[in-house]
Amino acid sequence: MTAAVIPLAEGVEEMEAVVVMDVLRRAGWLVTGAGLTAGPLTASRGVRLLPDATWAELDLAAFDALVVPGGAGGVAALRQDGRVAAAARDFFQRGQWVAAICAGPLVLQDAGLLAGRRATCHPGVARELTTTPRVDEPVVVDGRLVTSQGAGTVLEFALTLVALVDGAARAGTIARAMALHPVDFLRALPPA
Repeated sequence: MTAAVIPLAEGVEEMEAVVVMDVLRRAGWLVTGAGLTAGPLTASRGVRLLPDATWAELDLAAFDALVVPGGAGGVAALRQDGRVAAAARDFFQRGQWVAAICAGPLVLQDAGLLAGRRATCHPGVARELTTTPRVDEPVVVDGRLVTSQGAGTVLEFALTLVALVDGAARAGTIARAMALHPVDFLRALPPA
């Protein structure tokens, strides 16, 4: 079973955290939402979220994927903290999946992972993406790095992660069960 960790901080974009958790759990993944601090937090649109664990109590070596959600306030907190950027470097060096959406790719940039790679981010933070040009595509896959643009691309982002790990057929099954049509982007993905 694939295990993914999603770091959560005050100001996280709720759709980018919760929709990714939902889709990955539908795929049978073990997904842990990890708060930078203990207790509930308030997301960017006022939704209260209760993380499954705190970042400090996790054994990050037990996870196969790190998925960084966006949200200006949440990403600012992740960047200031530094532990998630360090984890992203470690995941990448171990050959694990590293993904980020919206402003989340800035955390990957802080980790030194985007130089010379294809990546995207939310248009509102494109000027801050300084180590690689922003690709204007909903989801960009470069090896084991996956980036996406924002809340409007979150389903494609999450399903792409499922397709990359479990195959396009599995992602297609999940998409159809959610009545998501069409799922043409899945055909273009490499086999798992």
